[in-house]
Amino acid sequence: MEDKVAALAISKYFQLNPLKAYKLWAGEGGSWEGALNLASNLGMPPSALSDAARELEKAECLGVRYIPISDEDYPALLRECTDPPIGIYLKSGSSPAEIFSLRPAVAIVGTRDMSPYGREWCERIVDALSMAELKPVIVSGLAFGIDSVAHRRSLERGLPTIAVMATGPEEVYPFRHRSLAASIASSPGSALLTSYPMGSQPVAVSFLCRNRIIAGLSRAVIVIESKKKGGSLVTAKYAIDYDREVYALPGRLGDLRSMGCNSLIRTSMAELIADPEDLVERLGLRRSRARRRVVDLGQDALSHYLETNSDGQASKIVDVLLTVRSNAGITAEGISRLTALPLPEAISICGLLESDGYITMDILQRFFVK
Repeated sequence: MEDKVAALAISKYFQLNPLKAYKLWAGEGGSWEGALNLASNLGMPPSALSDAARELEKAECLGVRYIPISDEDYPALLRECTDPPIGIYLKSGSSPAEIFSLRPAVAIVGTRDMSPYGREWCERIVDALSMAELKPVIVSGLAFGIDSVAHRRSLERGLPTIAVMATGPEEVYPFRHRSLAASIASSPGSALLTSYPMGSQPVAVSFLCRNRIIAGLSRAVIVIESKKKGGSLVTAKYAIDYDREVYALPGRLGDLRSMGCNSLIRTSMAELIADPEDLVERLGLRRSRARRRVVDLGQDALSHYLETNSDGQASKIVDVLLTVRSNAGITAEGISRLTALPLPEAISICGLLESDGYITMDILQRFFVK
């Protein structure tokens, strides 16, 4: 509780400068006591801690959880960013582990002023993602247009969805999305998320912060329609800064709603979306198109690799393959640990097995047998 109070007090005081709050905490090596001392020296009043404690009690009464960056429930991908919020509010009927750890997160963003073309392709892409073997959680910003279509279609197709808000956790903006927000908060694996304290109203800077969180939470960002300037392009640029994948739906030349997407593709900042099924493949969400029909996978692989490798090397390759089969979703580090192979060698063998069609790797860099 002390960490939550400290994080919330600092976050509220630097509400309009969240990067400053993070630098205070990180600069003190993750010490909340040190961060509080620095914040006090910068003018944070003594009453900030008691105010934060009261807000936490109020949030809990409303079913809202506050998670500081030092908490194990804080989303790992967001923590990896260079400028994460030092705390987030979460409203959901599911646990943080169910929301952030069970599925890869894919963001879908776009213009509020969407066209029928944009709506159709947003729905087609969500439909394709819902049929992937490794089903993602869809992240968006609860705005009019593409955001709301992505959220609604996800719920219709049984995909969890996270709405990142530019307001406090008890507010909904736009107001007309109250029903949608309630559906998200009550759906398994879904959540309303914000870094802004209770009572916060939407202002321009709030949306910029929201966009960076959308990008930070997600392994990949899909831009459906975007004008030449807009929040979707900001989200895409944050995603690039965070080393995330970015995909964009192309549009007609001269179409104002597609100028941003076309620019992202033309400048190689985003990969072109030409087919929803192909997108699912590129995202690594399709573990396999067809299972290998062999009686003994190990024997099949051993025979294959003995043709070009020594007995010892072929045995190592098969050992890695069988380790992946027995531990679906294992990482290269896990393979190295279980097989006692040096990590570079384990990575090299995984690459060989993947190129030969025995295994596949998803966007979380986990391995599965095809």
